[in-house]
Amino acid sequence: MEASTQEASFQGGGLYFEDLVVGVEMLSPARTVTEADVVLFAGLSGDHNPLHTDAEFAKRSRFGRPVAHGLLGLVIASGLAYRLGFLEGTVEAFLSAEWKFRHPFSIGDTVRIRAQVKQKTPVPGESAGLVAFGIDLLSQRDEVLQRGQWLMLIKLRDAALGAHRRRARAR
Repeated sequence: MEASTQEASFQGGGLYFEDLVVGVEMLSPARTVTEADVVLFAGLSGDHNPLHTDAEFAKRSRFGRPVAHGLLGLVIASGLAYRLGFLEGTVEAFLSAEWKFRHPFSIGDTVRIRAQVKQKTPVPGESAGLVAFGIDLLSQRDEVLQRGQWLMLIKLRDAALGAHRRRARAR
């Protein structure tokens, strides 16, 4: 895969550590934030701040309208990353996230992510390597709403093949 922006879905499984190229960008499909998203997130998180759940209160706020929970943006970004398919079956752990909230978003906004492979670090003696991804949550106007870096442990292809061969020999 060349170091460019890809609008892609990796059907049939994720990318292994060896497949990921530093500099490659991927754009997710878009999704529109719904009232159900905000209500369900408020219920799940217990965050019923009126900025998110009370239209009349929110009208008098600095935003002039209800805004989605900031952490809902991170959760949506995670789901959009998974929808890209490059993590399917190859991510072993989500280790950390550094995340910045730049602009609010609301019900009716359509968002997507831009994911870029920033850094790869082999882990000696392990069956996986560390991969840092730069993630931007973008609005329908391509405005960066939220931005951060995620560190994940991604399987090595060779380790996966070795485990498959060991299982085959054991049969």
